[in-house]
Amino acid sequence: MPKVGIVYNDLKPIACKVALELQEKLNACGWDVVTTTGCGGLLGYSQPSHPVCYTPIEQLIPPEFDADLTFAIVLGGDGTVLSAARQLAPCGIPLLAVNTGHMGFLTELYLNQLSPALEQVMKGDYTIEKRSMLTVQLYRDKTLLWEALSLNEMVIHREPLTSMCHFEIKIGHHASVDIAADGVIVSTPTGSTAYSLSSGGPVVTPDVPVLQLAPICPHSLASRALVFSDTEPVNIYPATPNRMIMVVDGNGGCYVLPEDRIHVKRSPYSAHFIRLQSTEFFRVLREKLGWGLPHIAKPTSVELP
Repeated sequence: MPKVGIVYNDLKPIACKVALELQEKLNACGWDVVTTTGCGGLLGYSQPSHPVCYTPIEQLIPPEFDADLTFAIVLGGDGTVLSAARQLAPCGIPLLAVNTGHMGFLTELYLNQLSPALEQVMKGDYTIEKRSMLTVQLYRDKTLLWEALSLNEMVIHREPLTSMCHFEIKIGHHASVDIAADGVIVSTPTGSTAYSLSSGGPVVTPDVPVLQLAPICPHSLASRALVFSDTEPVNIYPATPNRMIMVVDGNGGCYVLPEDRIHVKRSPYSAHFIRLQSTEFFRVLREKLGWGLPHIAKPTSVELP
């Protein structure tokens, strides 16, 4: 019996309703169905008094979700997709992402397109697009305090009401650099259209094997976004006496003290997304972010009534 998974946002009534309907429909078609909520992939927050507070990457896989799954359906917005990617990337399960949220930049289709799309996927008529991910780890001396799998980005920034911070950053074998800024972002190509884009970084197409370093509100005009090979690991050392905060994919993280080290590298795991038609990244940029739309000039004169 073929097996399929459903990951849904249990905070959205429409996602809960569709998940139940899908389970009944797939069972009637002879599929074994397992379900879980997106909250299983949410990352916790460690505290200074309790710094070791994380679930190892491989232990986020939900019960009964394994390599026997043909695919998994994700019902939610981009946050649910990010969560599902953290949960299922270690077992390489392809994700069919269905938008029940707002932007839905990472989703493949809308709810009104689900029925024909599901029939297409059940026939095996689709392609797989792989998206690179990050392994983010926080060390104090040689002790691993926190780690996470990330599809978008890792951000380290100052706490509110504190001054600008300094970061000593070493990329691969290259010489260390010092950046003075409110924070820094290390992102994947997928994350280049998220926080990194808002911080002035370039858009990177998903097939390019690179990572990106983008300062947040840098103090110097010389500190600008840097794109480099994803074979190069990144080590970030806080060069400031102030405590800082690290956030991964916008939903969890930990405090970073001056003696800590953040280690970021391309993960051995990739997110696998089901594509029902030829991937056209520029079309997604245009539809979701308005990139490349023709400029419409203002009239040279206005007639008064």
